Amino acid sequence: MKKLTLKTTVQVYHNIDELDPVDQKILTMAHKATKDAWAPYSRFAVGAALRLANGKCLHGSNQENAAYPTGLCAERTALSVAASRYPKSPVVAMAVTVKTKDIINRPVSPCGSCRQAIFEVEQRYGENIRIIMQGQTGDIYVCNSIKDLLPLSFTADLLP
Repeated sequence: MKKLTLKTTVQVYHNIDELDPVDQKILTMAHKATKDAWAPYSRFAVGAALRLANGKCLHGSNQENAAYPTGLCAERTALSVAASRYPKSPVVAMAVTVKTKDIINRPVSPCGSCRQAIFEVEQRYGENIRIIMQGQTGDIYVCNSIKDLLPLSFTADLLP
């Protein structure tokens, strides 16, 4: 038997003022996007915001459905908006945050389905997407690629 050790590097910022101004902008947009969430079942409002290579910034929020699997996560909503409005412009950064009744003061990361969707966008354009994560308050985590959160990724080259 052989062991494989996987390592991830996460940059930790203690407040938004430590971020680059363009990252501050999309993190602020993500916080505002939580207000547009439709989360009557989980009461877990998620906001995501993107910065594209063309300089445009877009946002999305989660949209729940009583049949849970048919709901949409904020990250995939934002990615869909970007792909439909600016299909030729790669996503260069994404911020994700949450709003709940009980304050979450630690970063919230994309779910597994969203990680795979973000990975596919990275593959599509051949460029990494900077991932910025925060709870309602507290530290901010930043990764240089979704691959930092999705080691051993499932890739299209595995398909027949």
